Amino acid sequence: MLYPSIDNLLLKIDSKYSLVTVSASRAREMQATNDPGVLPSYESHKYVGKALEEIYAGKLVLDDHEV
Repeated sequence: MLYPSIDNLLLKIDSKYSLVTVSASRAREMQATNDPGVLPSYESHKYVGKALEEIYAGKLVLDDHEV
């Protein structure tokens, strides 16, 4: 089972397209700047997984003007 689940993530961001866009953008930002992230610890070792965990934790939100 993947964490966080797609069902739980869609409670935070209501569109799968927006979810993919936001998480991919954050993952690229983390990789480019070697950012350790905003959470104290992550279950995932990959950037996209970390971005999804940030969305689920409420640390990364969608700005409607960006999409």
